Order: sequence, then C-alpha cells, then structure tokens
Amino acid sequence: MSSLWTKLTWPENCTVPDVLFVNASPLIFLGNADRLDLLQAIAGRIIVPQAVYDEVAGSPHVDAASRAVANASWIEREQSKTIPNTVVEWDLGPGESAVIALALTALGSTTVIDDLSGRKCALSHGINVMGTLGFVIAAGRCGHIDDPRQVMFELRAAGMWLSESVIERALRI
Repeated sequence: MSSLWTKLTWPENCTVPDVLFVNASPLIFLGNADRLDLLQAIAGRIIVPQAVYDEVAGSPHVDAASRAVANASWIEREQSKTIPNTVVEWDLGPGESAVIALALTALGSTTVIDDLSGRKCALSHGINVMGTLGFVIAAGRCGHIDDPRQVMFELRAAGMWLSESVIERALRI
C-alpha cells in the first residue's frame, strides 16, 4: 500500500472530527449519488469555502449535486482566507487552496479532499486528510450505512472513478 493511503485520516470505530473543511469533489460525488447526508451524519460541522460552494451550487450545469448542496442549509460557508505562499507553491486549484487555507486556521482540523496533490499539500502542512471514501468508511463504522461497498458502487455509478482495486483497498483499511 502506498504511504499516502496510510497517512490519510481513516476513522477508527466511530471517531470522526467535529469540523470538516470540504472541497468540491466530495460534495459533487456524494451529491450526485444522493448521499450528501453522510457528511452531516458523521461530523458536527461541515465548512465549505465560499469559492467551493459557488463552484458546486452555482454551476451553470445543474445536476443532483448542485441542487443538493444549494438545499443543504447545514453546510457552513466561509470566505477564503489569504492563501499562504507555502500552499500557493503547490499550484493547486482554487478550491483545494481555499480548503487548506481555512484548515490552517483551525488547529487539528480535517480536510476532505480527493485530489492527490491537494492531499499531499494538506499532509505536508500537518493537516488531517480524509477523502470521499473515508466518509463512506466512517459512515459504515458509525452505523449510518449497512454496506460501504454498495455506497462505493453508487458513487461510481454517479461518476466517481473507482476501480475494483481502489474499492478493495479502502475496505481493507
């Protein structure tokens, strides 16, 4: 297993962070699979940079995710902080950069980022990282879903690229 997989935050039992800073792709994948409620189920607060919210909910092409995010009153929006040069140097997208910048202001926070470069940047800054699959695993461990494998198949059907080996690796962890 690659070292990145083992450095990601994989909740044990039903231990999940109180606050999560979420990027666009987890919102899109969970929203399109009609599973956005898993975010609310496994964390106390879900914070999304305004730029990420606008990217998903204000998208010119309306899909299930944009409608779900726009209707999720429990998603907290925050204006992006100044992006530190140590994050700018990674040349990430604006969403990943904004999520990491916000997380840097909250000691011990967790980001939810699927992008590999974004994950590496967050980890290099000492920020906990979880991806969409981490949510699925956490939701299963907390009893919010019965079959994490089935939810992963739903995510794949909704457009998330997941090979059989990725699914198997996530379930083994």
